[in-house]
Amino acid sequence: MPKDPAFEDVSLPLFPDSAEIIARARKPPSPPSYIKDHRARLRDRFMTGGAAAMPDYELLELVLFRSIPRRDVKPLARQLLENFGDFNRVITAPPERLARIAGVGDAVITDLKVLEAAAHRMARAKVLQRHILSSWDALLDYCHTVMAHRETEQFRVLYLDRKNTLIADEEQAKGTVDHVPVYPREIAKRALEISASALILVHNHPSGDPTPSPSDIEMTDRVARALAALDIVLHDHLIIGKSSELSFRSAGYL
Repeated sequence: MPKDPAFEDVSLPLFPDSAEIIARARKPPSPPSYIKDHRARLRDRFMTGGAAAMPDYELLELVLFRSIPRRDVKPLARQLLENFGDFNRVITAPPERLARIAGVGDAVITDLKVLEAAAHRMARAKVLQRHILSSWDALLDYCHTVMAHRETEQFRVLYLDRKNTLIADEEQAKGTVDHVPVYPREIAKRALEISASALILVHNHPSGDPTPSPSDIEMTDRVARALAALDIVLHDHLIIGKSSELSFRSAGYL
């Protein structure tokens, strides 16, 4: 027997307007107007005057806006700077150390690491497949971007072809705050594998002082001897400090 439409069952909310209440509960709350206004002012200042006129904490706020969309991020920006020192050290800080800061979650860590990777890639693009000896300033900028703000030592090898064009940039080893293991035979072997004719050694001093230690000098001499036996040139060894660098060749160590 066909049902009379007038008597069909209809699903109704348990309470009047409950569907609207549920929808409101699921919708994330909007940030207070003073936060929205502050964010708008910072974005306008950045687009008008660029980053140069902004202190580190405001530039960091701009980054955190995306990670934390509905909260005042100024206290967190200041806390990060107090813990790590400056903007560069914040974005290059290890994820496990960032995670110890109250208010830093996966979204913040991911956005900071994406920003770090973008900075590295842009700096690297200026030197890869370029004549290194005529692009020395770009090379130094790249090395400072990638290594100057690390909390532990890192050792990199830049491999060059016969025209002194950079053909490979490889991390050889990671170490502690004041030591990194280096194996001259592995460096020479890799140079032969990729047909490199010359190379530049680069490592950082987390202390910020690029002055070479006796072990730095001794290690460089061992690498130079291993390469010389294969007719491969060691152009230089750069030590990267926080705001300066030391060239072994310019300083007379090579």
